[in-house]
Amino acid sequence: MKPLLFFLPVIFLIVSCDHQHEHTHDEVKEEVAELYNYDVENRIEEMGITLKEPAAPAGNYVNAVRTGNLVFMAGKGPGLPEGGYVTGKVGGDLSVEDGYEAAKLVAQAQLSALKAEIGDLNKVVRIVKVLGMVNCAPDFGNQPEVINGFSDTMVDVFGERGKHARAAVGMASLPRNIAVEIEMIVEVRD
Repeated sequence: MKPLLFFLPVIFLIVSCDHQHEHTHDEVKEEVAELYNYDVENRIEEMGITLKEPAAPAGNYVNAVRTGNLVFMAGKGPGLPEGGYVTGKVGGDLSVEDGYEAAKLVAQAQLSALKAEIGDLNKVVRIVKVLGMVNCAPDFGNQPEVINGFSDTMVDVFGERGKHARAAVGMASLPRNIAVEIEMIVEVRD
């Protein structure tokens, strides 16, 4: 009888933790209200940001990898609406302002790829980490001001939850001579 008494609390713990999370549409909307007092996707539309179907990766990788509640986004470049990319070295061919605008284009690309991965941007709990790489002249030192274009967009879209840990670094070159490349890690919920 004593062995059975030992296992009863263990069995109770397993049974009590093994429950399904089924949500109705209304419950999901209530959870969204807990994170945001607005609809994130409506905010994006109001900002004039157009989300597009992300392009297929050009190599042997994927746009996003989800593990648990974290989504690791592959690096994206500043795609132009008419096609092609913003190219050149910031501090040489491009000004800081040009780089800032290029980083905003990357934010658009990352939001598009994230939406394709998770379905609804209202599921974003937090932008956790951003790595911003700037293709720049050797003596250029204003990488943070360039990557602010991305960071400012994330805060405009997600509010305080858009604030993130970040590195903004200079690179001697980037693929296809793009001006900036940015990757991010995002916490989401089911």
